[in-house]
Amino acid sequence: MVTTFKAHRSNPELVTPASPTPQGSKTLSDVDSQIPLWFYATVIEFFRPRDAIDDHETPVVDVAEAIRVALAKALVYYYPFAGRLREVSKGKLAVECTGEGVVFVEAHAADVRLDELGDPLVPPYPCIEELVCDIGNAKDVVGRPLMFMQVTRFKCGGFAIGVSICHNMADGFGVIQFLKCVTDLARGQEHPAVVPVWDRELLTARNPPDLTSLPFVVSDEPSPPVPAQVQPMAMDKMVGDYFLFGPREIAALRSQVTEPATDFELITAAMWMCRAEALALALGCGSADDGSGSQQPRASSSSSLLITMNVRGKAKLTPPLPRGFFGNAFVFVEAELRGTAAAGSLGGTVELVQKAKCGMTEEYVRSMVDLFSVGGAAPYAQGWTFVVSDITRIGEDDLDMGWAERVAGGVPIVGDDHATKLVSYQMRCKNADGDDCVVASMYLPEPAMDKFKEKILLILAS
Repeated sequence: MVTTFKAHRSNPELVTPASPTPQGSKTLSDVDSQIPLWFYATVIEFFRPRDAIDDHETPVVDVAEAIRVALAKALVYYYPFAGRLREVSKGKLAVECTGEGVVFVEAHAADVRLDELGDPLVPPYPCIEELVCDIGNAKDVVGRPLMFMQVTRFKCGGFAIGVSICHNMADGFGVIQFLKCVTDLARGQEHPAVVPVWDRELLTARNPPDLTSLPFVVSDEPSPPVPAQVQPMAMDKMVGDYFLFGPREIAALRSQVTEPATDFELITAAMWMCRAEALALALGCGSADDGSGSQQPRASSSSSLLITMNVRGKAKLTPPLPRGFFGNAFVFVEAELRGTAAAGSLGGTVELVQKAKCGMTEEYVRSMVDLFSVGGAAPYAQGWTFVVSDITRIGEDDLDMGWAERVAGGVPIVGDDHATKLVSYQMRCKNADGDDCVVASMYLPEPAMDKFKEKILLILAS
């Protein structure tokens, strides 16, 4: 397995829609415009060329050119991505559909084969920064290209597509829906299988806003306090890592609970418990002198959890969001693990996760949208709150160019923005035996990561 390599990049170019597109302004939803989403999110997808199709050798394909052409065609359908954001009022965004285009970079890692990045190909991928564009300030989203795409070819003919996209424009489902459009068109289809739908007004706040269904809002203040008055965690000496949960690991967790639970609930509960205890052991609880003689809170004796919940689907909203909706369509549900993690059980923590998920009623969703509209957010203390996002079902496996198939990918731990790295993404992958697995990211201070690894090994060995 290689540990370092260099990708040689072309100069960035703007790819514009392949044919004229509508002009004008489109207002983003209140979910889209929430301040925590003002950043560029990154996705990496790896592809391997098929050796033969229908008993004939696969034709030689100019990968970068084929994807560039398909990208231009896809922007005809997803023309807002070719525009630029502007702030129409404090915290409210609109996209000007100008057709200016998205940034495209062709790169070549001539000395590296795809299988040298790992066998099996699972995170962490080496030199991930070589596979994505330099986007500058990841939090500067107004007036800039809304998408940066880099196609990196490897020695073997395999390639990676690295996409950094303004999160205000789309969530994980929306990004993969767009990439599926690109791969469909690169495969030779005339039109995408799913036609994009804007309809952002479906996730716009009520007038007047009503926050009464949110259990963490205890007053009329739009922004609830952070949990337990905890100060944000210092973001020095942070490290990222990934943890693989295959059939053996899931079976080990399932043996410790008596009630039915999904893989997501088991993994989330185990990682939440171990993370809380690791932070308490590594960074300490109670108070610390800030130099002025007063005592400032450090770690809390409780640990909060936020789960991103997709609101697509028939049971989520009335009427449901239409097929093809590619905007942000998620809210957060919250739970709290009180006392030390060691005092709890996996089964009890799973119940907290399940209870939080069950609290996402339609009224709860509407109240969350209302909260976003007044500048509020779910209770969050940077570093202490465990934020989890399940992206195992966003459709990455459907990315197929015909002449090349997807073999791996997901959300990498990359860039300078700590807030985005702190989200723990659960992603699909395969282990060395070819079993379907879940790989979950974790981002912690280095001393806490060492403790977390000890704790997660212990719970998997129980």
